[in-house]
Amino acid sequence: MVKLDKIYTRGGDKGKTSLGDGSRVDKTSPRIQAYGDVDEANSCIGIAITFSSSKIKKVLLEVQNDLFDVGADLCFPADAKKHVTISSNRITYLENQIDGINKNLSNLKSFILPGGTKSSSFLHLARSLIRRSERSIVELNKSEPVNPNIIIYINRLSDFLFVAARFENKKEGDILWVPNKN
Repeated sequence: MVKLDKIYTRGGDKGKTSLGDGSRVDKTSPRIQAYGDVDEANSCIGIAITFSSSKIKKVLLEVQNDLFDVGADLCFPADAKKHVTISSNRITYLENQIDGINKNLSNLKSFILPGGTKSSSFLHLARSLIRRSERSIVELNKSEPVNPNIIIYINRLSDFLFVAARFENKKEGDILWVPNKN
């Protein structure tokens, strides 16, 4: 387990930070960007949880833990021994959740505008932040290999957040994009 008895260390005061193996890198490195983006999305999911139905909340709480696993994997350089990784069974879990929720939603005939209920709005925001983290992770993967399950999981998570946002808006209905409306 992680033990945090001192919150500030002054170690990052000059723009460097430590990776999981203890090596030091710039805070602007692609690896730091990638897991920082994941952390930002996870924070938004935390807000969405406060407004979500119990069905969605249950899944989101598991997702938050998964995202810490993703961050723990990403904080180690490609050639380091990893202690925590995201496994393919978590991808299957998300796919099962997507299928279960989506089967009770109407077919889409247009793109959806983000918004609606508070829960749906924050789920859409989390989805867009997850998409940003996906771009960061894919960019990192160009220079340093990343666990392929991470890229798949993050991609699937954006799909889950989309159907979860639709589920949370089910009572009021989707807000559909109307091309050239104005």
